[in-house]
Amino acid sequence: MVAHSENEVVVEFSFGLAEPELEDGERQKFAKKMLRELRSLDEVERAERTEDLKLEANSKLGFATLIGILTAHISLKNLKKFLEFLVDRLQDKPIKGKIKVGEKEVEFEVNSRYELAELEKTALKLVAVMGEDKDV
Repeated sequence: MVAHSENEVVVEFSFGLAEPELEDGERQKFAKKMLRELRSLDEVERAERTEDLKLEANSKLGFATLIGILTAHISLKNLKKFLEFLVDRLQDKPIKGKIKVGEKEVEFEVNSRYELAELEKTALKLVAVMGEDKDV
């Protein structure tokens, strides 16, 4: 577990390729290569495979069927650099996943560099919502 100061916000970013024509072996190969790259980034505090997703009632099964899902833990201050890395590596590959900040999370599916870059705004909105909940 990574230690964080009380005021440091950590974003949990889970994702995998969302290309239906890819074989499971291709997804795993992608995940293995990407995991090595994520672990070498200074911006990423922790990166791991996320193959055993716990599904709650009424959750979308499509997310659970993805093979080769990765999770990266990034401090909010490093989110922009992390997303720039993903945009550079993934180009216009479709990806599917979720962003989690505290107890709040949103699922996403993006198909372009532009849409991937927009995820930073989503994470910042989650942080703002999380801050509002603490004030209540």
